[in-house]
Amino acid sequence: MIHTRFILIEPSHAGNVGATARAMKVMGFSDLVLVRPRWENVLRKEETIQRSSGALDVLSQARIVQHLDDALDGMTHLCATAMTPRDFGPPTQEPKAHLESFAKDIGLCRGGLEGLGGMSALSGAEQRGIAFLFGSERYGMANEDVYKCQVALRISTNPEFGSLNLAAAVQLIAYEWRSCLGGFGPSKSPADVNRAKDTQPPQLADASQISGLLLHWQQALVHIGFLDPDAPKKLMPRLNQLFNKAQMTMEEIHIFRGIAKTMLQLVQRQGSSLVEKEKSTLDDAVQTQALKKDRL
Repeated sequence: MIHTRFILIEPSHAGNVGATARAMKVMGFSDLVLVRPRWENVLRKEETIQRSSGALDVLSQARIVQHLDDALDGMTHLCATAMTPRDFGPPTQEPKAHLESFAKDIGLCRGGLEGLGGMSALSGAEQRGIAFLFGSERYGMANEDVYKCQVALRISTNPEFGSLNLAAAVQLIAYEWRSCLGGFGPSKSPADVNRAKDTQPPQLADASQISGLLLHWQQALVHIGFLDPDAPKKLMPRLNQLFNKAQMTMEEIHIFRGIAKTMLQLVQRQGSSLVEKEKSTLDDAVQTQALKKDRL
């Protein structure tokens, strides 16, 4: 069963949080995470509750975190919402086209609702999680947040008036994803579900694990002199996109972390060898000087 999560980054209007909860529940989704909201008590504010129109269960289980990485646990496919393409960022696609392709790639078909999370589970979906990221109403998503994602979803709007409300954008994305999952029609037959269980896909690494791998590699590349921390350019965002495209499994994460660990160990050994060599050279010089004094 694929898990679906909606993430609001630095929301500034309580009403939009409530309206987002309503939009999610209408489409059968329930996992909401807020990253650094303007109001710490936004989930309890009167405006939030009123705009939720009864989606109190979504609000009651929503989480508030201070860092985006803390909202990405278990998520393997991240969808940014950005009107403007970013240099070195993920490809920009229309929501319907991308989500239909993604659902097909992981073995989801138009089935039905299974549980409050609203997933049709077929082969390849059980170990995955998809997250939809929405930026602040004031300035959208930051580049570094977009870089973490596999795709940037762009909602086509009137070129002369592209101001789309946050909750309205959530509703559109939630509808397109629900449509890809088959709406609320009849569920798959037991025979289809049993056939899907015959093939167990490898467990994909989630976004937080990718972030940890990137940090590990950044440290290693700095130590071997490949990455200049004072002038990093776009190396790390490029590596981020490379790892995202690879859809890395947990085993592959361990392999690449092992490579980074070995690079760091080699640099440390070389540094120790140089210190020992310099110490030995100094000791030889001291002994030579002592012999000269003895002869005198």
